[in-house]
Amino acid sequence: MTGSDRVNVLLVDDQPAKLLSYEVILEGLGENLIRASSATDALEHLLKTEIAVVLVDVCMPGFDGFELAAMIREHPRCQRTAIIFISAIHLADVDLMRGYQMGAVDYVPVPIIPDLLRAKVKVFVELYRKTKQLEQLNSELEQRVAERTAELQSYAGRLLQSEHRRNLALAAGKMGSWDWDLINGDCMWDEGQCRIFGVDPRTFKATLESIKTLLEADDWERLQQAWIAARENGGAYETEFRVRRPNGELRWCLGTAAASVDALNHMVRVSGVTIDITDRKQAEDRQEFLAREVDHRARNVLAVVQSVFHLTKAETIEDFASAVEGRISALARAHMLLSECRWEGADLRRLLDEELDPYRTGEVERIVTGGPDVLLEPRLAQTIALAIHELATNAAKYGSLTAASGKVSLSWAIERNSLAVEWAEAGGPAVRVPATQGYGTRVIKGSIEQLGGLAEFDWRRDGLRCTLSVPLSRRGRLLRSNSAQQPRAKTQSRLSAGNRVLLVEDESLVAMMMGEVLTELGFSVIGPCATAAEATATIGSTDVSAAILDVNLDGELVYPVADLLAALDIPFAFITGYGEESLSPRFSDVPVLQKPIDRQALQDLFVVGRGASSGC
Repeated sequence: MTGSDRVNVLLVDDQPAKLLSYEVILEGLGENLIRASSATDALEHLLKTEIAVVLVDVCMPGFDGFELAAMIREHPRCQRTAIIFISAIHLADVDLMRGYQMGAVDYVPVPIIPDLLRAKVKVFVELYRKTKQLEQLNSELEQRVAERTAELQSYAGRLLQSEHRRNLALAAGKMGSWDWDLINGDCMWDEGQCRIFGVDPRTFKATLESIKTLLEADDWERLQQAWIAARENGGAYETEFRVRRPNGELRWCLGTAAASVDALNHMVRVSGVTIDITDRKQAEDRQEFLAREVDHRARNVLAVVQSVFHLTKAETIEDFASAVEGRISALARAHMLLSECRWEGADLRRLLDEELDPYRTGEVERIVTGGPDVLLEPRLAQTIALAIHELATNAAKYGSLTAASGKVSLSWAIERNSLAVEWAEAGGPAVRVPATQGYGTRVIKGSIEQLGGLAEFDWRRDGLRCTLSVPLSRRGRLLRSNSAQQPRAKTQSRLSAGNRVLLVEDESLVAMMMGEVLTELGFSVIGPCATAAEATATIGSTDVSAAILDVNLDGELVYPVADLLAALDIPFAFITGYGEESLSPRFSDVPVLQKPIDRQALQDLFVVGRGASSGC
C-alpha cells in the first residue's frame, strides 16, 4: 500500500505502553498510526489531520473517553469519524448507552484480542476509504455530467439553426427517428427505429395499424392521447412505452416528439426520436430489488436477535447478559463471514474456528477440528454458528472443557449432498442425561429441523456426543396459484382466547418467540410451518381460526397460502422483513407486521377490543 493510499488511525491513551501495544497489533494493516497521549493532543491531531478511525481509552485523566467523543462530534468535520472505545473495566448498560450517544460505533474490552481489534479497525478503515472513493467518483461524475450537459446545450443550439426534423432525431443520440406527414399521411422510419422495434426496414411499412400491433395496448392508448394533445396544442411530448417485438421480446422505450407548423400556424408534420431504455429499466429494477433485499436481511437479523433475548433464560442478570452476548456474538461472527463474501456463502472451517477460538486455551490442543472445504449458504451458516456456540458454551460450563484433561473433537463431512457435523467430548466430568431440554438443546433441534435436518444428542457418561445432519441445498418448488379469487374485503374480526392460530415462519428462533408470545396471550398455536407446502397441508387437515404468514419463506413466496386462506374466508396477517410496498397489490387490505415483531404488535392485532381488523 502506497503512502497516498494509507489512511490515518488515531490512537488515544495516557499510557505509552498501551499505545505501543496498539501499534504492534495494528501495524499489519499498513495504515498511518498516530499517537495521542491525552484528549488535548487528540483534538489537535483531529483539527490538523483527516482521521478515519479514533481508538480511545474510556478511562483517562482529565477528559475521559466519553467527554473526548462528545468534543469530537461537535466539530463539523468529525461528525462521521468512527470512534472505538477500549475499556479495561466492565461497562454497565447505562455506560454503553452513554458511549453510543456520545458517538461511539464499537467497544473493545480488555484484555484485547488482537485479531478482533484488527478486524474492527479494518472494517471502519475500509468503510472510510470506500466513502472517500465514492465522494471522489461522485465529484468526477458531476463534473463530467456538467461538461456533457454544456456540450449538449451548445450542440442543441446549433441544431436549432438546421432542419427541425433532423434536429429532433440527432438530439436523441440517433437511436431511432421517425417523421409523420400530416398532409399526405406518409410515415417514415429510419433504420434505428426499425432496429428498436425488431422489424426489417426493407419490408416493414409504418402505418398506424402496423405500429399498433407492436405496442402494448395500454401504451398505445397513452401514445394516441399524447399525439392528439400535440396536434391540438402544437407542442411537444415525451413518454415511455413498451414495444413487443415480433419474436416476443419486450423492450422499454422513451419517445419524444414535436410538431412543425406552416406559415398559418397549422401543424403539418410531427417528428420524433425513440430511445431504447431497456437496460436502464433493468438496472433500476435490480437496484430496487437489492434495496428491498438489504432491508429484508436487516429486519431478519433484528428479529433473530430479538428472539435470542426473548428465549434466553438465566437466574441472574449477569448470567443473562453473558448468555445473550455470546449468542449474538455467534450470529455476528457468521454475519461477518457472510458479509465478506457478499452474502454468497460462508466458509465452514473459518466459521467453526471463529466460534471455537475463545476456548482454545493452554499449551495442549484441547479442541481438534477437521473436514473438507465447504461453503455454506447464509441461513445454514447462521444456524451452524449458533449450534456450535451452544455446544461450546455447554462444554465450558458443564462438560469436558471444565477439566484440564478434557477435549473436544469436531469433524464434518459431505454425505449424499448433506452436511454431517460430529461433536464429541471426552475427559470431562461424568455426564448425566438432563431432565429437561434447555435453551441450547431447543435452539439446536429447532433450527436444524427447520432446515430439513436432524439433531441427535447422545448423553454418554464419558462425554456428550452430538450429530447434526443438514441438506446442503434446500430449495422447494415455487408454488403458483391458479386461483382467480379476488382480494377479500376488509372485515372486522376479533379472536378470543382459545382460537387456533396457524404460524407460518421459516426462521426457527422467530417462530419460537412468536409461538411463546401467542401462547401467553391465550391462543393455541399450530405449527410453525416453514414452507408453503407444509402450511397448505396443515390448513387442509387441521381446524384453523386465523393465520400469521411470513411473506418470504427462504425465497418462496407465501402468496399461494394466502390465496387459500382468502378462499376459505380465514382471516390472516403478513409478517415481513421487506417494506409493505413490496407486497402484492392483491393483498393491500391485509394487515402487515414488520420484523422484528414485538409483543405489543401481536397483542394489538388479536386482543378483543383493540380494533384489530381484517386479517386477524
